[in-house]
Amino acid sequence: MIAMLTSHMFNNDLLTAFFALGATLAWGCGDFSGGLVSRRHDAHSVVIAAQLISLAPLLILVGTFEFVMPKASDLFFGSLGGVIGVFGLLNLYQGLSVGRMSVVAPLAAIIASVIPVLVGILSDGLPTPIQLAGFALALIAVWFLSSDGKRLEATAGELRFAITSGIGFAAFYVSLDKVSGETILWPVLAARVASIVALSVYTVSRRLWLAPARSLLPLIVLTGLLDTAGNFFFTMATHTGRLDIATVVSSLYPGVTVMLALVILKERLRLNQWFGVLAAFVAIAMITGCVQVTYSA
Repeated sequence: MIAMLTSHMFNNDLLTAFFALGATLAWGCGDFSGGLVSRRHDAHSVVIAAQLISLAPLLILVGTFEFVMPKASDLFFGSLGGVIGVFGLLNLYQGLSVGRMSVVAPLAAIIASVIPVLVGILSDGLPTPIQLAGFALALIAVWFLSSDGKRLEATAGELRFAITSGIGFAAFYVSLDKVSGETILWPVLAARVASIVALSVYTVSRRLWLAPARSLLPLIVLTGLLDTAGNFFFTMATHTGRLDIATVVSSLYPGVTVMLALVILKERLRLNQWFGVLAAFVAIAMITGCVQVTYSA
């Protein structure tokens, strides 16, 4: 007997991975710019300003490319994901600013991956064995890409920020997977509006708002646009194929942040991080079906 992936599955998985890689690039670059600006300004104000600035181009895109009115359920799940996701993002930025990135980032990414994978398996059934192995290798890659590869020793604060942000991102992923797929930009817009309202109410009520300096605006604008782009690509990925594939591939975004630190901040990659880069490429190939195993009776 020879076990093969059908061309339909292969094409869907490959396209899903393509869009998920777009989310990986956008979120990885956005975390890098967001992390830089959060070192100089309060994370609450950074996130609100970034999301407000990104709202205008998103409105233009919706008005230009969306010709179908969205379903109420699409707006609901988009809004729900936006509210939960923005607090996950806020906890990530706070964790990166007060804790060690090598602990907070990999833990958050792994938690954010595992929950949607379980949801995807329950809703879509088990993926192929080679894809399951790819999922495991991708999680290993996330750890090596964004950590020192040593034994985890986390403080209570680091664990709290990592777990909270990971659960927030996981809920965001699952929520966007629930939209109908008839429109893509409307749920992203709903997520953005809901996240702005929720975080603004929280920040203003606690008197945490501090207007950012003009010198920080370019980085804030870039952060907001990249986060929006990542949300769009992830939504496309979830409606092209399986939620677990979209989530696991997009969870490799810490690797992009690490590579940017290497190029821009002149940080040196450790041996374990180079292993993570290699593992990530192999994992993507396994998940998309580029690597196949045949069995003969």
